[in-house]
Amino acid sequence: MTQKSEPRTARPAPRTPTPSRRSLAVAKPRDEMLTIPEVIEEIGVPRATFYRWRQCRKGPRAIKLPNGAVRIRRSELDRWLGALEEAA
Repeated sequence: MTQKSEPRTARPAPRTPTPSRRSLAVAKPRDEMLTIPEVIEEIGVPRATFYRWRQCRKGPRAIKLPNGAVRIRRSELDRWLGALEEAA
């Protein structure tokens, strides 16, 4: 007696959950926090000039961390540069 073997069918691929709109909205990239050396290198001014601008409140807004370090958000630097561009 010979038995007929049934043709094998491929297994369906496992489903991966699709992200909902809510989870996509939450996955925003964080705003980069720049150090003062990174900022002065990017805008090409001496350190003393940058600190003078900070003292006169003409520079980009900064954040002072609890450990005393100063950081500037990338979005704030871009906003500040854009405002200078418009004023020129």
